[in-house]
Amino acid sequence: MRRAIAEARRGVGRTSPNPPVGAVLVRDGIEIGAGWHRRAGQPHAEREAIADALQRSGPDALRGATAYVTLEPCSTHGRTPPCTDGLIEAGVSHVVYASTDPNPAHAGGADPLLRSAGIEVASGVLADEADRLIRPFAKVQGTGLPWVIWKTAMSLDGRLTRPPGEGMWLTGPEARAEVQKIRAEVDAIVTSGETVRRDRPRLDLREPELLEGREMPWRVVLTDRPDSLPDDAPLFTDAHRERTLVRPRMDFEKTLRELVRERGVNAVMLECGGRLAGEFADRGLIDEVVAFMAPMICGGPVTALAGEGLPDGAGLDQIEFRQVGPDVMLRGIVREGSLTKHP
Repeated sequence: MRRAIAEARRGVGRTSPNPPVGAVLVRDGIEIGAGWHRRAGQPHAEREAIADALQRSGPDALRGATAYVTLEPCSTHGRTPPCTDGLIEAGVSHVVYASTDPNPAHAGGADPLLRSAGIEVASGVLADEADRLIRPFAKVQGTGLPWVIWKTAMSLDGRLTRPPGEGMWLTGPEARAEVQKIRAEVDAIVTSGETVRRDRPRLDLREPELLEGREMPWRVVLTDRPDSLPDDAPLFTDAHRERTLVRPRMDFEKTLRELVRERGVNAVMLECGGRLAGEFADRGLIDEVVAFMAPMICGGPVTALAGEGLPDGAGLDQIEFRQVGPDVMLRGIVREGSLTKHP
């Protein structure tokens, strides 16, 4: 199952509105095929693994094999045929999956179909690890809202800007490279009109390997003064300008739901100043925090998070600290019930 989870990770940020899924086929303790879901509308992980096994060893190798899948195999016909049919047709004897499908159209549907075909089924193996990969998909299925990652870079005293006369960057190039990787996990990047006017960010993926097999994330500017946005800003002039959307700031929860419904978005990164980030926090719309802390003390009025801050007792779970160049990256999930809203 760990091999299947490793395969699934290859699809993170590429498969929306579908979840990332990996699959591995084993016979007599030997891997005979592996695959991952690459993009919505393309074959699911199980069929990718079956195709790999057929190419490696031929159809006879599949008879009696065990399929390890990170997510319950789909059992209905959508843009692709049901994976339960593919596994039955392949002749596998066992199916082991990690997570139950959060999609109510599929949840619980695979087991009876597979068992009726004489296939033994086991579930819940490494479910916690597999669940982490599909958190954005699960939130969309449960709430209609995307998973929101707030990314910020700050000084040790919680400031977003350096003193006048110093350079614009708080963090080093290593941290900025890490931000590129995190952007590749999401389908949209949300910022404020103020940030566009002040910083003229690109909010893009710049490494070719990060764009391979996917489109540029949507860049969403929230502002109530669209006429004041600079026409020559990179978001409106670069090669991906058609992926830039301008939406009213006051209706940003409505905008999040529209991104899910109309653009197939599962995950969003919030890259903005402290005021908009504070509004998201106050409304309970942040699910995950990624904070890069630079080893400097800046002073000044521009704070990383405005608003009311976290409620009493709020905090992060699954916390990771890692040194990235001269900076420290903190990454954690907002504790259930403390900040994140699940209407």
